Amino acid sequence: MSSIRIEREHSLGLEAARGKAEAIAARLASDFGVSSQWAGDDLELSHSAANGRIQVEEDRVRIELKLGLMLAAMKAPIQAKIERSLEKALGQA
Repeated sequence: MSSIRIEREHSLGLEAARGKAEAIAARLASDFGVSSQWAGDDLELSHSAANGRIQVEEDRVRIELKLGLMLAAMKAPIQAKIERSLEKALGQA
């Protein structure tokens, strides 16, 4: 199993960051068929070939995704797309 871990600081506050996490999850749903559900301040992500979470804090967002065998070969483009989406959402792009 291959893993992706991305962490970024932000100054949006918790509620705004939660909204940005939802936007990122919507993009993952559109691009890769990933579903999501809130569990506290964590947005749990699931797919038949991957699972993980977006952890939202007052000043940071952390994305952890474990890719199954089918998606492991696509790790680099998946990670790049997530990083671009996160940076755009946080106003860092």
